[in-house]
Amino acid sequence: MLDAFGVLGLGRPDGQLYAALVAAPQSTAEELADQCGLTLQQCRAALDRLAEQGMVTRGPVDRERYLAVAPDVAIGTLIGHREAQLRGARAEMHRLMDAFREASRFTDPAHSVEVLTGGEAIAQRLEHLVGTAQYQVRGFDCPPYIQDPVAALPRQRQRLKAGLKFRAIYDKEAVAWPGRLEKDILPGVADGEECKVRPVLPMKMMMADDRMAIIPISVGDAVLDAAYVVHPSALLQGLDALFEAEWERAVPLQAAIGTGSEGSGPEEDHRKLLGLLAAGLTDESIARSLGWSARTTQRRLQTLMRQLGATTRFQAGMAARERGWL
Repeated sequence: MLDAFGVLGLGRPDGQLYAALVAAPQSTAEELADQCGLTLQQCRAALDRLAEQGMVTRGPVDRERYLAVAPDVAIGTLIGHREAQLRGARAEMHRLMDAFREASRFTDPAHSVEVLTGGEAIAQRLEHLVGTAQYQVRGFDCPPYIQDPVAALPRQRQRLKAGLKFRAIYDKEAVAWPGRLEKDILPGVADGEECKVRPVLPMKMMMADDRMAIIPISVGDAVLDAAYVVHPSALLQGLDALFEAEWERAVPLQAAIGTGSEGSGPEEDHRKLLGLLAAGLTDESIARSLGWSARTTQRRLQTLMRQLGATTRFQAGMAARERGWL
C-alpha cells in the first residue's frame, strides 16, 4: 500500500501515518508517532500535510484527536490529480512528436505514417486530434464500428460549441444505424456540424486541419484494433483532396438541417424522407433510421411522390430540386 502512495505522490511518512489512522481512528498525534516510529514533530508536520490534502480531519469533539477521511474520497482525489497530470504529459508528448515528425519528414519518410494498436491508444489520439485542431476537423463515417457510434466524442461536442468547424460525410449505412440520426447526427448539426451523405465511402477517417489524419484499419467487414496515423506528406495531401472530392459529390442532409417555413416546403417528415432518398438509402434503411415501420415508410413515400407529381424516385428527386426542397 505504501508503494501505491508513492506512485500517487504521497511520501512514506504521510502514507504510513494515513494508513495507521485508517486502522485507528480518533488517535492523537502522540499515539500515532509511537505507532509509526516518528518523532512528535515529524508526526505533526505529516498530519498538517495530510489535512491540507483533505485526507485527515480533527475530531469533532476532541480536537487533539484525528480522523482519516474515507479512502475512496481521499485516495480517489490523489488518483484524479495524477490522472490529470498524466493526461497533460501525454498531450505534451503528442505535441512534441508532431514537432519531431515535422522536423524529420524531409529526411526520414518513415515518420510520415505510424501505426497505433489498442483501443485506448486510438481513443487518446482521436481526442488529441480534436483537441489540437486549429480551424477544422473533417471525417468519413461508415460502418463497421468497434464501439457504439451513437455517442459522439465529448471533446468534439465541446469544440463544436466553441466554434471549431466540423465537416462530416456519412455513408447511408451510418445514417441508417438505429438511433444514429436522432441521437447523434441531428444534435451535431444543432451544435454546428456540417454533414452530408454518400451511398458509399472509401474508408473511415478523421482529419485535423491539414496536419494529421487517423484511419482505422479494417479487413473486409471487420475493424481491427489498430489505426494508421498520417502526418504531413504527399499521402496526407491526397487524403485532403479525396475528402474534398467526396464532399462535392455528397448530398446535403436536408432532413437534418430542416430548413423551410410552413406552407413553402414539405412537411418535416417528408423533408427527412427526401434527404434520405437523395442520399441513396433503401426503404428498409430509411425505416430503421427514422424508426418507422415498412408500411409507414411506403405510405409516406407514396404521399410524397403524389405531392411532387412523380412516378419514380428519380422524378421525385428532380421535382424536389426544382422546388428548392433539396
